[in-house]
Amino acid sequence: MAVQAPKLQRAAVEHLVRQVVYARLGKPLPRAAQAPNPLVVNVSARHCHLTQEAVEALFGKGRQLSVYRWLYQEGQFAARETLTLIGPRSRVISNLRILGPCRSINQVELAYTDAIALGFDAPLRLSGDIQGTPGCMLMGPAGFFRMEEGVIRAMRHVHMGPEDAAFYGVKDGEYMKLRVGGPCALTLENMLVRVSKGARLEAHIDTDEGNACHLLPDTPCELVRQES
Repeated sequence: MAVQAPKLQRAAVEHLVRQVVYARLGKPLPRAAQAPNPLVVNVSARHCHLTQEAVEALFGKGRQLSVYRWLYQEGQFAARETLTLIGPRSRVISNLRILGPCRSINQVELAYTDAIALGFDAPLRLSGDIQGTPGCMLMGPAGFFRMEEGVIRAMRHVHMGPEDAAFYGVKDGEYMKLRVGGPCALTLENMLVRVSKGARLEAHIDTDEGNACHLLPDTPCELVRQES
């Protein structure tokens, strides 16, 4: 089966078209079009990150994650492998997607509605900050793997490179607001800024937040600074 290539995001296409149109008309670009890169906003559905040890316990010794679909951030992918998450009171989520490549810790990211349905008291955390969080049991075709901790609701955040950070006037670890337009318009505050070299400008919100604003591919979105 062929691996799905990354899709050209609609926001990226519109950003390029807008720049070309304004250039041909000889008009100054609006602020949003002056940004070095287009803003892409994606809904991050429930998923997990695993160590190689966990992958082998769940899928068999020597097993490597295989690419199902490349994600917007370079080198990141949705794996073909999925598993079953067993929560408190034996409630389960089947076909939980694994995101690769493997990491140094095991982590499950859920929306609040997922956590409530399963019986987890999942705290809001920065990805990777799992100390003191609930654990769970994972089940794969080759066996079980117990996570002693690592079930969280990931903080909404925006990835960006140094060029984007300079344009918006923000630094790694600061916060921004995400204004979402459309009929269910809202503003999401406390959008954590994560700056790294080579990162593509992309905001991640979870399914609860995406449903609340009815986020669609053509929904207008804008990042603005958040004063402390």
